[in-house]
Amino acid sequence: MTPAAGIPTLDRVVACDESGYEGEKLVGGTTDVFVHGSVDVDLGVADACMAELRTRIKSPATGYKANHLLREKHVAVLHWILGPEGPLLGNARIFIVDKTYYLLDRLITLLGEENTDAGTLHRDGPAAFGATRWAAFLDAANNVLRVKERVEAVAPVDAFCHMLDLLDGAPALAGLRASRGRAEAFRARLADDPGAVPALDLLIPAIVRAAEVWADGGTRPVSVLHDRQNALAPERVVQLKEMSPDLAELRLAPSNTDARIQLADIMAGTARRILEHHLHGHGDDALTALFAPYADPASIWVDPRTRALLGQV
Repeated sequence: MTPAAGIPTLDRVVACDESGYEGEKLVGGTTDVFVHGSVDVDLGVADACMAELRTRIKSPATGYKANHLLREKHVAVLHWILGPEGPLLGNARIFIVDKTYYLLDRLITLLGEENTDAGTLHRDGPAAFGATRWAAFLDAANNVLRVKERVEAVAPVDAFCHMLDLLDGAPALAGLRASRGRAEAFRARLADDPGAVPALDLLIPAIVRAAEVWADGGTRPVSVLHDRQNALAPERVVQLKEMSPDLAELRLAPSNTDARIQLADIMAGTARRILEHHLHGHGDDALTALFAPYADPASIWVDPRTRALLGQV
């Protein structure tokens, strides 16, 4: 229902946390998937949910993480918390990102030509180039788009163009052949404005999307309560509010001080672990399907089999 004219609408408080965040390092790190969880429940409901988790899991741990719920003996608890009898159905979302695909999409958007397709490159690259050269190409692509240049490395534009030369003739890279000028211009813009929004920082689109999802079509401003992250410095928070008309406020708090953030952490962590198993060819279809009601349709995920399990065909 749209509020009557002149009557202020109270902000919706949404708790958020992530799993798989490694700053601008999207490849060659410890995770291949990024998941951002957002939860819209009252603090009392969240406290009661965490108390129920303690009763069911019976662990002395002071804080529960994904690894608690993913143990075989506790999978029933995961079914409960995500199922119709739990507190999260209809009150939580996960924004999912395949980090390699996101890197390729940003690379082509910023440096490529219109006829280049990130999906094709993501699908065919490993087989076409071989595992070693594919990993080296991704690393060079990551570095050319990062804000912070690695001091010990070859200049990022030179390293990236060298990889393109090594892979000369690959049809999937045709739209990047003439990218040196665009890459040099991109690096020059970063040098001129080191405080610019990073092209590869996944927290930025995730938080903007969370605010959009919970804003009731723009009628209800969203206050985001987020687990502490060094990347969310005051200047970055200002940029986020400028980018998102739905974001009224962004506050940071340790996850162990607010049960709502803990629930967002559990959502993000369990989903990331389960989806990474699918990427590596040994996923659990039933567990993945549990997240279908929660998966944001704007997620950046292209694997067709997993998308089908998430109800996003």
